[in-house]
Amino acid sequence: MLGWAITFLIIALIAAVLGFGGIAGTAVGIAKIIFFVAIILFVVSLIFGRRRAI
Repeated sequence: MLGWAITFLIIALIAAVLGFGGIAGTAVGIAKIIFFVAIILFVVSLIFGRRRAI
């Protein structure tokens, strides 16, 4: 998932450099959402991973 977030961030940076503000803003929004979902899933997997090991 972090790969997708980085991909959308790169798309946003390229779009911003080329002057496509709407596309850049949308790509940044998508990248933020995917990044936070990845962080939440990571934390959840840490919590449930430790419970099974005990």
